[in-house]
Amino acid sequence: MNKKELLKVVADKADISIVKAGQTLSAILETITKTLSKGGDVALIGFGTFKVVKRAARNGRNPQTGATLKIPARKIARFTVGNKLKEAVAKK
Repeated sequence: MNKKELLKVVADKADISIVKAGQTLSAILETITKTLSKGGDVALIGFGTFKVVKRAARNGRNPQTGATLKIPARKIARFTVGNKLKEAVAKK
């Protein structure tokens, strides 16, 4: 499912226009992004949790030359699946 298809389904279920569904989705994604960029977590009970974690510096290898290179430490966004979503996916 792509964004356009998602907006159509949300608009139909919420009985709103596709434009309003798009604005709502954009606001949700923007809020999640801002919260994560500030180091916060976003927990949607039953669905999952978005959080920022630190990835330690490590050594990597260039696949073409085999040369070792340093990969610096950095922060990444991580999503942990909630129980209801996990169960819904496992049923099918």
